[in-house]
Amino acid sequence: MVEIVWKGKYDDAGRKVPPTRIQLPLQTIETVNESTQDRQKRLERFISGREDPEWRNRLIWGDKKYVLPSLLPEFAGKVNLIYIDPPFDTGADFSFIAGIPVDPDAPEDNYLSFTKQPSVIEQKAYRDTWGRGLDSYLQWFYETVVLLRELLTEDGGIYVHLDWHLGHYAKAVLDDVFGPECFRNEIIREKTNPKNYTKWGYGNIHDTIFFYSKSSSIKWVKPYSTRDEQKVAVDFPLVDSSGRGYKTAPLHAAGVRHGETGRAWRGLMPPKGRHWAYVHKDLDKLDEEGRIEWSSTGNPREILYANESSGVFLQDIWLGVKDPKEVYPTAKNPKILERIIRASSNEGDLVLDCFVGSGTTAVVAEKLKRRWIVCDLSRFAVHMTRKRLLGTPGVKPFIVQNLGKYERQAWQAAEFGNEMGQRIRSYTNFILKLYAAQPLNGYVWLHGKKGNRLLHVGSVDSPISPLDVGQIVAEFKRTVGGGKDAPKTNGVDILGWDFAFELNELAKQQAEQANVDVRFLRIPREVLDRKAVEQGDIHFFELASLDVGLKRTGMKTTVSIRDFVIPQDDVPTEVQKQITHWSQWIDYWAVDWNNKNDTFHNEVQEYRTRENPKLTTEISKEYDDPGDYRILVKIIDILGNDTTKMLHVKV
Repeated sequence: MVEIVWKGKYDDAGRKVPPTRIQLPLQTIETVNESTQDRQKRLERFISGREDPEWRNRLIWGDKKYVLPSLLPEFAGKVNLIYIDPPFDTGADFSFIAGIPVDPDAPEDNYLSFTKQPSVIEQKAYRDTWGRGLDSYLQWFYETVVLLRELLTEDGGIYVHLDWHLGHYAKAVLDDVFGPECFRNEIIREKTNPKNYTKWGYGNIHDTIFFYSKSSSIKWVKPYSTRDEQKVAVDFPLVDSSGRGYKTAPLHAAGVRHGETGRAWRGLMPPKGRHWAYVHKDLDKLDEEGRIEWSSTGNPREILYANESSGVFLQDIWLGVKDPKEVYPTAKNPKILERIIRASSNEGDLVLDCFVGSGTTAVVAEKLKRRWIVCDLSRFAVHMTRKRLLGTPGVKPFIVQNLGKYERQAWQAAEFGNEMGQRIRSYTNFILKLYAAQPLNGYVWLHGKKGNRLLHVGSVDSPISPLDVGQIVAEFKRTVGGGKDAPKTNGVDILGWDFAFELNELAKQQAEQANVDVRFLRIPREVLDRKAVEQGDIHFFELASLDVGLKRTGMKTTVSIRDFVIPQDDVPTEVQKQITHWSQWIDYWAVDWNNKNDTFHNEVQEYRTRENPKLTTEISKEYDDPGDYRILVKIIDILGNDTTKMLHVKV
């Protein structure tokens, strides 16, 4: 077989370069739509060490380069169907359209929209995919489909959705990985808008979907498309005495048979080179039921009624399934996924999409009663998918996961070595350098200095906690006036990967009581990318500020959002000028009414849609039992970033 070869496919020794296989534990950071009773049962099973028999669909935030290998230990050979819509339009793969209601009480057409450019981590993905042009894309695509094939069941299928940019190259890679004998179809899909790319040439108005199976044994449910009334009248032109539309079809089929279907029935032989489509007793039954129409010359034909037809067998050119105009430039028409999922899976089967975008695969799989695992690199994509799922009637509980500290631990070991002391020192100095700060020696909790402010660098393993802040503030106070490196102001910047839920409430209070100005800044995930570091694409953003009110009346507790401010670095100036009320920054918020110091349990939520842009900023709950409760409030802003606050109530 002819092989497509690209730079990077083979190493210097002539061996194929395998995909990255770093297997990291997935962390559940949120459960959504789970009842209090189910939550308690799961908690009891976890404490007792018993396996949880209940399946939970998974929405994963992370790079497929790490997510797919991390799924292999549990799901190798267990995924029934894969659909992917990988990057192929190099200008719009990682952007999205963010929207702000100009007036929070206004109708849906009073939205101010702007294109949110890719984050640095998404720009990294762009560089990884396209950095060496076609060579790097083919290596990236090859590594992806190798892992996806391992996840498929033996009778599983994969659909790969691309366009004219790369479709012909991708098919060669798919042939390489799956084998040309497992190629099933090239589906041509009509796009929304024609593209006239050149002065001389035809407008481009189609995408391509490649359908492959893992083996010769494939799960297949013959797909049909429905006929409209005009098509029914054409296809079933005859009408019987009761007014039912019908048509007639031959009772014989191509091919010679030597058994019963090749012999005479009622003195009639099938035409030369053909055989009866049914055995004789079935032909008799059809005639008894009036399902055979006899011509004046005695030729029998089967009667087929319009209202009993399954529709038109679906061919490989799909018209009338153009994409909707959504906030995601690459959002796909749900009818495409419905056709694919119905044809290549059954209820209860597992569907996977590792480029889920705005969430169409998850939503359609949920509606069709399939299990699903979906992931995306974009935080905004994960948020969009969560919102669309919550808007799906009868949605089952699902979980949100990421790779969290385990990805950072793997990076730290690879970059700074295995010796613990040296690794931590090198890591700390690395972060200080990125923050343009100088190292500070002789302290435990204070690691650096920038201008008149001292700094603490959080570890990769755990979130910044109020206890940490207490130690930082205490050491800061002890340094005042204590040598050449002593601070001349009362400012401390605390850099962290994650921050404890209760940090905003307790830590700020601790610092204010000690008369210390504390700022919390998030270490961006982009520091894991060497290229981003080399190009100076690292930005530390201060945490959003959230003010939440709490009111209790008897057993009833009410949580209200009173103020919310976000860093506005990624928001165009003209958009910022349209903000007249803090609530316009909020896209979604949710409450966990009884957090057990575990994951965030999304019990109730309020969010905007374009059809209903008004946001409720107050939610109440009537507790069943008296007690002390720990309440978590999570805000997600218009850019997909989340901010969490903890409250305590005694009822």
